[in-house]
Amino acid sequence: MTSYLISLCAGILIGVFYAFFKVRSPAPPGIALIGLLGMVIGERLIPTLSHLLGG
Repeated sequence: MTSYLISLCAGILIGVFYAFFKVRSPAPPGIALIGLLGMVIGERLIPTLSHLLGG
């Protein structure tokens, strides 16, 4: 749970930084969300496969 809160706070801090300095996001929101979804799936996939393969 703590890692989720740290991630949320870091994201908010970076968002405030972007807004304050008027920095454009490096990726369009749709592409960024697909990238985040891929990261979440990848994070879940390795432990699941390891468990299924008898690890």
